[in-house]
Amino acid sequence: MKNRILFFSAAITLIAFTGCKEEASISEATKNSEEKSIFKGKEVTKEYDAKIDSLMAKMTLEEKTGLLHGNTMFATAAVERLGIPELKMTDGPLGVREEISKDSWAPAGLDDDYATYYPAGAGLSATWNPELAYTFGNSVGEEARARDKDVLLSPAINIIRTPLGGRTYEYFTEDPFLNKQLAVPFVVGVQDNGVAACVKHYAANNQETHRDYVNVKIDERALREIYLPAFRATVEEANAYSMMGAYNKFRGEYLCENNYMLNEVLKGEWGFDGIVISDWAAVHNTVESLKSGLDVEMGTPKPFNEFFLAQALIDSVKAGKISEAEVDEHVKRVLRVMYSLNSITGEGRKEGSLGTEAHFKDAYDIASESVVLLKNEKNMLPIKTDRLKSIAVIGANATKKNALGGFGAGVKTKREVTPLEGLKNRLPESVAINYAEGYKEQYSKTEKAKFGNVTLNGPVTINELDPKMVEEAVDAAKNSDMAIIFAGSNRDYETEASDRASLALPFGQEELIEKVLEANPNTIVVMIAGAPFDIENINQKTSTLVWSWFNGSEGGNALADVLLGKVNPSGKLPWTMPKELKDSPAHATNSFPGDQTVSYDEGILVGYRWFDTKNIEPLYPFGYGLSYTNFDFSNPKLNKQEAYSKDETLTLSVNVKNTGEMDGKEVVQVYVSKSDSKIERASKELKGFQKVMVPAGRSQTIKIDIPVKELAYYDVENKTWVVEPGTYTLKIGNSSRDITNEITVQVQ
Repeated sequence: MKNRILFFSAAITLIAFTGCKEEASISEATKNSEEKSIFKGKEVTKEYDAKIDSLMAKMTLEEKTGLLHGNTMFATAAVERLGIPELKMTDGPLGVREEISKDSWAPAGLDDDYATYYPAGAGLSATWNPELAYTFGNSVGEEARARDKDVLLSPAINIIRTPLGGRTYEYFTEDPFLNKQLAVPFVVGVQDNGVAACVKHYAANNQETHRDYVNVKIDERALREIYLPAFRATVEEANAYSMMGAYNKFRGEYLCENNYMLNEVLKGEWGFDGIVISDWAAVHNTVESLKSGLDVEMGTPKPFNEFFLAQALIDSVKAGKISEAEVDEHVKRVLRVMYSLNSITGEGRKEGSLGTEAHFKDAYDIASESVVLLKNEKNMLPIKTDRLKSIAVIGANATKKNALGGFGAGVKTKREVTPLEGLKNRLPESVAINYAEGYKEQYSKTEKAKFGNVTLNGPVTINELDPKMVEEAVDAAKNSDMAIIFAGSNRDYETEASDRASLALPFGQEELIEKVLEANPNTIVVMIAGAPFDIENINQKTSTLVWSWFNGSEGGNALADVLLGKVNPSGKLPWTMPKELKDSPAHATNSFPGDQTVSYDEGILVGYRWFDTKNIEPLYPFGYGLSYTNFDFSNPKLNKQEAYSKDETLTLSVNVKNTGEMDGKEVVQVYVSKSDSKIERASKELKGFQKVMVPAGRSQTIKIDIPVKELAYYDVENKTWVVEPGTYTLKIGNSSRDITNEITVQVQ
């Protein structure tokens, strides 16, 4: 197995993976760090600035602008006479995208552009494992290099504000702290391969409805505390080489020409030295976009020389609307990134590898830790095969493949193990599998989904069941010792460019599940989806409920191993599952989806912060997930009794005991509260966590370091972060609602 890092960030809680025997993979920046627990990405190099200045002096204005806009669908222009190659990009949230034509979205039709299909962002987030985030980034970075790419358009880390979000499956979490703990190692992993990560979509891009023009209004404190921390961490800790500007407006200005967000915050306050790349066709102005901080324009569908930063930029320079010196600033940024990637010199650049067994193993490792056990009242899981003669496998999701599908970037892969295939691979030959599809995935050819009076343009499902298919499913359940129904969603239904109109399960699945449960009470319900659905009725009627994701090339094998007990489930929900849509903050405040403007009226109370502060009971809380064993937390201690100063780091130790009979991993979660605060605060906020393996019957003491600065709030009036003195309570548990231990700490 490849070496892996233990990731830590200077600005955020430090996580010690105790008991991990794998050697740390350390970058040069880490080796030279005085603080051995700090992991940082390599900075954009400036050692070639003299060479860059010499190159630019030889370049024509046309050649310079060629570096600032797409010359093909996924590359800028080369300057061959000066040895400057194209800057080649690829989509990457699920793996390296198949090659497309140079001037259209049509597939190029190659036979060597297959890649590993990795679990979607929600699956990675459900692992609560920063080490696996590095694994993901490093693995997909190797594949990008093998495909000769310079920029991977990933990760997508926007906060999950609404459970209806079309890209919830792709984004990470509803919590800024968990987001940055995963985003930073992912970016470092990618860039360790000489590939620039392009962190997206900067910023406040939290819905697909009206995404091309909606004006987002967020108060400054919520912006700083909720929506920006992960982006900031990828700049200050991971040294991300590129950032993607979003489609929408923010406070009246498009984000690809938003001086406040690009120049003042990103490049000014955070010191971002990389390049800002537009989302495809997200630019609306030539001079303003460049002056406001955009560096590279990409997109469709007009001819490349008609891009805003193409001939129009040349004309603007000649007309005196913008100086060539200003153009040079952006060209220099692009060339610095290219030198940082060694794409110009070619010296020491890695070759990468593609679709290897090692990469499929990486995808398996992520998937196997992502599966969330929601309910296991009859202890039907893990499945005991010694007396099992037959099992009914029901549902279209048992055979559905999700590597390709929907709108947006998919992966062309030679391997995608479905749940049915996984069970066939793992079950003893003596166990007969009786498969019934149960329901059809069908969509209306004429209707478009609506939320209220606002058209979302998403697919409208046909929810009537086929009586014959239901009969086949019921018969299979009746005539089998047990049944597993694979329900939920897919990447055709959860998709970029449209949000869902409701939380209802599509295709008549709820009715089918009820009929199967009636036919055979020994039925396990497995949901495969990237975002919450309304499953309260199902939750009440079933004894056994599992949540899985769009989980990559090895997803079916990983899921089968969890169901059969080869892998003890350790996934935790990365978002809150509401009982009703109206319970979620964006909907409780009637502030989704807006029309021309959307106002984030819930402020800082996003996700579990809203549910916990407002005392609204979720169906399943943020951070929730069961195991086949049980864990007890005890004896929380701080490293000192005296008050901490704002520049110190508190160390919390907790004893974790596995009281069951199976080895397992648990996530110790630390939330912080301050009841006597003079400002509005959420009832609790995640400020630390650690995933730890504990053998059956054994105990382990873990330590979690929390910089006191992590307790700060953003003071809008003074434009600074403030650590409020006083008493804080550290709440220790395994979800935002299951708090088992508390300890107070004094801050000066």
